Amino acid sequence: MKKIIPLFLTGILIFAFLAGCEKQKPNIEPEYEKYSYSFLNAFDTLTQIVGYTKSEEEFNNYAKKIENRFYELHKLYDKYNDYEGINNIKTINDNAGVKPVEVGDEIIDLILFSKKMYEEVSHKTDIAMGSVLKIWHNYREEGESDPANAKIPPIEELINASEHMDLDNVIVDIENRTVYLNDPLMSLDVGAVAKGYATELAIDEAVKDGFTSGIISAGGNVKTFGKPMDGVRERWGVGIQDPDKFRFSDNSLLDTIYINDASVVASGDYERFYIVGDKVLHHLIDPDTLMPGDYFRAVTLVAEDSGEADFLSTTVFLMPYEEGRELVESMDGVEALWVFKDGTVEATDGMKQIMKSQGATGATAQ
Repeated sequence: MKKIIPLFLTGILIFAFLAGCEKQKPNIEPEYEKYSYSFLNAFDTLTQIVGYTKSEEEFNNYAKKIENRFYELHKLYDKYNDYEGINNIKTINDNAGVKPVEVGDEIIDLILFSKKMYEEVSHKTDIAMGSVLKIWHNYREEGESDPANAKIPPIEELINASEHMDLDNVIVDIENRTVYLNDPLMSLDVGAVAKGYATELAIDEAVKDGFTSGIISAGGNVKTFGKPMDGVRERWGVGIQDPDKFRFSDNSLLDTIYINDASVVASGDYERFYIVGDKVLHHLIDPDTLMPGDYFRAVTLVAEDSGEADFLSTTVFLMPYEEGRELVESMDGVEALWVFKDGTVEATDGMKQIMKSQGATGATAQ
């Protein structure tokens, strides 16, 4: 999580309800109407919900529950702030090398999920990188507030911090529901997975409550469930941001993909960054080089699970293309699109099948 609210791709959901319907007249099913709701500050971003329900009251009930859940999870996964009566990621970090901290299932499950993905999928996304990411965060804040004196962190400082990012030192006691950092100089940073994981958790709970048709975008982490109940479309359309275009312009989208019951998460060098001389330094730090990833402008991942998509978007962004593509193609139900620095676009075969530019549509008929 960040202290500064970033600009948000508001067009991603607006476009989602236009794509695939340009030449057709909507025929909304009589019992369902479309409603929308948005809220700010959970995970320091704008979250938008659009869905179809039989009444506005029903929709608002689901939306408020999602909002409340997002705020709860924001507090739990926050590494910057304390909250009365809550043990969160900051509490764990504050007690590194001191004592185990009793936490709720949401934190236990997130850490176990992150460790499992780290061990079984890739080491490129590491929630134990807090010591290194804190240095980059501080230098970025200084660079944003005083651009003329912006600096790159000294590699010696980063290397010293990297000696305290061993995930094996994150001790989870499932029986006692505690987390202990077995190194007083280490800290957790769950920013690469928390928003996607929270999105998946909140939407799963809403679906179990009966919310059957909707799309949510939490700062660009998109999750769809059910199909649009407008009598026209079978799939939701999600816009992919062109990293070279201003996000609020009419032509800011690189492409549109059509999905159901899936998540879309993008990682790019254009979201959070500062500039030193002629070098743009973004926030996606490679645990091997301790420097910002330097392969792509952006990577977009599609997966069923939003937490998995969030983890993978960072992971694949930090991998060479051939290595990242091999990883994606080895996983069932996962697709990816890469935007290279020269503007070249590559996509997995499965991704091409759902891309508007390749003939895909969300409509039931052309």
